[in-house]
This record gives sequence, C-alpha cells and structure tokens, in this order.
Amino acid sequence: MSDTAFETVIGLEIHVQLNTRTKMFCSCPTEPEQGKPNTSICPVCTGQPGVLPVLNAKAVEMATKAALALGCRINKRSIMARKNYFYPDLPKGYQISQYEQPLAERGFVTIEDGGETKKIGITRLHIEDDAGKSLHAIGSQELDCTLIDFNRCGMPLAEIVSEPDMRSPEQAYKFLTALKTLMQWVGASSCDMEKGELRVDVNLSVRPKGQKALGTKVELKNLNSFKAVKDALAYESARQIKEVSSGGKIIQETRLWDDNSGSTAPMRSKEEAHDYRYFPDPDLVPLAPADAWVEELRKSLPELPDARKARFASAYSLGDYDAEVLTSSAQLADYFEAVVSGGKASAKTASNWIQTELLGRLNAAKLEIGASPISAKNLSGLVAAVDSGKISGKMGKDVFEQMWTSGKSAEELIEKSGLSQVSDAGQLKTWAEQAVAANPKAAQDYRSGNEKAIGSLVGGVMKLSKGKANPGLVNEILKEVLKA
Repeated sequence: MSDTAFETVIGLEIHVQLNTRTKMFCSCPTEPEQGKPNTSICPVCTGQPGVLPVLNAKAVEMATKAALALGCRINKRSIMARKNYFYPDLPKGYQISQYEQPLAERGFVTIEDGGETKKIGITRLHIEDDAGKSLHAIGSQELDCTLIDFNRCGMPLAEIVSEPDMRSPEQAYKFLTALKTLMQWVGASSCDMEKGELRVDVNLSVRPKGQKALGTKVELKNLNSFKAVKDALAYESARQIKEVSSGGKIIQETRLWDDNSGSTAPMRSKEEAHDYRYFPDPDLVPLAPADAWVEELRKSLPELPDARKARFASAYSLGDYDAEVLTSSAQLADYFEAVVSGGKASAKTASNWIQTELLGRLNAAKLEIGASPISAKNLSGLVAAVDSGKISGKMGKDVFEQMWTSGKSAEELIEKSGLSQVSDAGQLKTWAEQAVAANPKAAQDYRSGNEKAIGSLVGGVMKLSKGKANPGLVNEILKEVLKA
C-alpha cells in the first residue's frame, strides 16, 4: 500500500508548570537558586516518613483558569490519587496525580488548517506534582554515574490530554502554539520549555484510510521544542507506515527522539494505567469547587485570543494575518491597543510599524514586548507623525532608531533634530520652480510624455529642501508647475 493510503492519528499529553510561588504540596519555592541542585527541598517533597501534603490553593486556581480558557467542564468533585512506580528521581515512590475523577474535562482548542477552522478536543485537564530530574551529563560532559536533583520534586503541574484529533505534524505544531498562547494569556503558566515549564509527550498511530479503529500507538518522549515534536512526528509516521506496508506489526512502546540523528529509538514497553496501581490518596480530601467560585474565575478571564483576533479584524479593519500576529501574546495585543487608543495613530500604520520595525528589533535583541525600550505612547507619537505627513516614512525610521537607543519621544527628537517635513505649498512651489529651471531637459521630457522624467525633478526639490520636502506633495506641485 502507498503512503497516501494511510492516515496518521496524533494525540498529545502536555505538562505545564502552574504559575505559583510554592510547590504543589509544600512551601518550597518554585524558583530555586539557579545552578544550585537540591536547595529547594523539604521533608514533604522528598517523601520523608510521617509528613503530610497540603494542597496549594493557588495551583488549583491556576489550573481551573487554564481549564476554563480551554472551554472545559469543571467537575463538581475530583480526587487526588497515587500513581505508583519506582524511579530514582521519585523519592516518594509514587506521584500524586488524578485518575478516574480529574479536575476538568471536555474542552477544545481551535486551529486554522488549510484555510479551515479545526477543533481539537481536550479529553481532560488534571493536576499533579512533578518528579525530580536525573542528570546523565553536565553541560557537554558525559557522567559515569547518574546524579539526582530533587528541586523539581513537587512542582505544581497541570496535565492536558488531547483527543486523537490531529492528522499531521503541522496540526500538532499549530495546536501546541495555540495552547501555549492560551496558558500564557490567562497567566496559568509561563510555559518556558528551557526551564521545564512545558513538556510534551506524543502518542501516534497509523491506520488505513477509512478504518475507524485506531492503530497500535507509540509514545514519543524527549521532545524539548515544538520543532522537535514536528520532526519526531514526521519521522515516526513514516517509520510506522513503512513497517505496516511491508507486513510488519507496530509494537506498543515508548520511544525516544534523538535530535542529532533525526530518528526515534525504543526506550521501553508502554505501560497501561493498571500498571501504576492508582488509588485515592488517603492524605488528601476530594476537591469540590463551589459554583460561585468557578463563575468568579470565569468572569476574571481576559478576552481570549480568538475573540480578540476577531475584534481586531473587525474594529481596526486589519487582515487575518495582522490580527493573528498582534494577538500572538496578550502583552503584544495590549501594546497595539495602547498605540492606537488615542486615535492619533492609524491602526494599519501602527500594525505595520509594530510588525516590521519593533518586532524585528526585539527579536534581534532577544527581548519580549514588555521590555521594549520604545513605549506604546512613544510609538503612537511616531506613527501619528508619519500619518500626518509631519515626517516621511524614511525619516520615521531614523527617528525610530533614536527612540530605541534614547527612550525619548518622537516629538522631542523631531523637534531637536529639525526633521519636520515641509508641507507648506508656497515653499514647495518655489523649490519646484527652481528645480524645473535647473533641469529644463527633464521638464521637456516630462511634457513630451515621459512621466518617469519627473523623478529627477523630485530629486532636485529634495536636494533644495535638504530632504525635508513632503514627497507626496512635491509630485503634485511639480505636475502643476509643469502644466503651466
């Protein structure tokens, strides 16, 4: 059978670290001293005998906000359970998680795929604590032993499990991007993958097109970027299709992705839920969030990305692409609205300046929009100056550079540098007449039908004005002078 005769089925399990100052069941800080292992630990998160966990109320709040942003149903009752397994970085011998009764279920994320909107289902969102970290190398140096850092033990997590609704690596990439934006948007998680605040496990299977039953799934781990997820899915899909096409069988297993070789390799056979011997944690009472509390959290949510994108397109007459870029983060959307809020800067011009000049400089400097040296108020002043014709677009770029390095306003820099564009009709006409007199051949060529000849006359006016003449008005006035 050809590759096109098969369908890839993808589901994702995403762990996001919840935005709290302390761990899930103890008062240890979630921000240990950088580079100092085993400094943010206590008897609770290291599983010492006789200790009792105390659930972090802020973690429950953040997880509930995340679930509401995903359109999930918040369950009236959810149970904390023990997930039992042995691993050196799990000092309790079990992870506190949720199994049969999670915090929330049945949500969705929408993505754009091939010009159509596709809804990716969310099976569940549940809360749990994290394990520690096993170190097999320090930097580029391989170790001949394994070191354990327990700082991550007990970190507050929300695990988000998708339905197997994705059919391509591209859809999975778009889903992850949208999910990350949502989590950051509502403040549930910072989602910094370098700090381990967002981790992705992938379940992938293939089946003949038209078949309803799912194929044997393989789990992929060690995916440290969205690009790695996309690449691993592409490789594993091709591997499974090749195996099935040649008459082989897929083994249910966990495989590791190797970025260097661009391939997956077997890690272990895949566990089933019963292998973990789940049972309700006897030290933690069930969660029963009050309806009024849930509604209060729902009302506290900001306008979500999809709604804000639609409003930007409608209220500001922006194209879908512009609206999508400007709502890629809540901070960027707020910045844009602050730029146009005074009514002096047009939305389209502001959008162009933000996307080309500002984001270009921020990306080059590896800065977020919140750290921009140019405030929204100052960029608004620059855009208004360009819109009104006070300065040209070229002058605007020069002023932008000065604003970036000095932090000063456009108005102050324009006045100090004497950059204001000359739009006085009388003065422009004088320069136009002088340029025509100085270049009679170009004037004659234009009058003879060569419209391009006006370019050298415009250049003459710009030279006389030392670059300050309004180029749009110069063209109009030159044409009037040449008709006379």
